Amino acid sequence: MLFKSYAQLYEGLRDFGVCEVDGRVAGCVGLTIVWADLAEIRSLAVEDEFRGRGIGRQLVEWAVEEARRLGIRRLFALTYEQVFFAKLGFEVVPKESLPLKVWSDCVRCPKRNGCDEIAVVRVLPDVEAPAFPAAPPTPTGVSIPVLGDIEQVD
Repeated sequence: MLFKSYAQLYEGLRDFGVCEVDGRVAGCVGLTIVWADLAEIRSLAVEDEFRGRGIGRQLVEWAVEEARRLGIRRLFALTYEQVFFAKLGFEVVPKESLPLKVWSDCVRCPKRNGCDEIAVVRVLPDVEAPAFPAAPPTPTGVSIPVLGDIEQVD
């Protein structure tokens, strides 16, 4: 996992689910909303002694249910565990298909020039597509998303 300051950890604290076993934290997962129809599953971790018990699967499914509750149709993760996510209905996609993630978080990541993580996406067909606009593609050579014209409200 990437380094996070205490401020970053506290800022995202409400985005996390935790699995407890006998009063001990066995694992955690974050669900971060990226756009009206897109959220990221991040910071998935299970303590070594609790691996192999289905805790990672339960944490991801908690995030999926939370996305459903929030009306978010698409989930993605950047991972080294492609097989794990494939078993949970995620499919590999090019990282460039996630422009808001790539241009907001990845640009600040120390691994940005040599990132070997795999992007995976799961669509929740039972969640209605939002009426909000889809995220615009990021123009080539621009390091942040560029918004279109914004209507002024008087």
